[in-house]
Amino acid sequence: MLKQVATVCVLAMLAACHADDTAAPLTGQQAYEQACASCHDEGVDGAPRTGDPEAWADRSMLWEAVLFEHAKKGYLEMPAKGGDETLRGTTVERAAEYMLTLTFPDAPKD
Repeated sequence: MLKQVATVCVLAMLAACHADDTAAPLTGQQAYEQACASCHDEGVDGAPRTGDPEAWADRSMLWEAVLFEHAKKGYLEMPAKGGDETLRGTTVERAAEYMLTLTFPDAPKD
């Protein structure tokens, strides 16, 4: 009996993991709106405002790589993943790319 209960529990956990993996990933815009916009739209706690290139002027010359790292791990007042620990690293990077595209629409694309 115990073996059957354990088997059912393992199967249920595997099904739950599989369901999470098949969910459609968030777009950069969706992730930005979900985790980043609440601070970056208004510049809360010194966050550089999205769409304002001057607010980003004093950032590192390696700003894209640094931005991705800070967005994933947090920096100063900014919490990791914009405070949404459910976001995957690639989703956070899509949100950061979306923010940069809004801020620097004429920048060359990779």
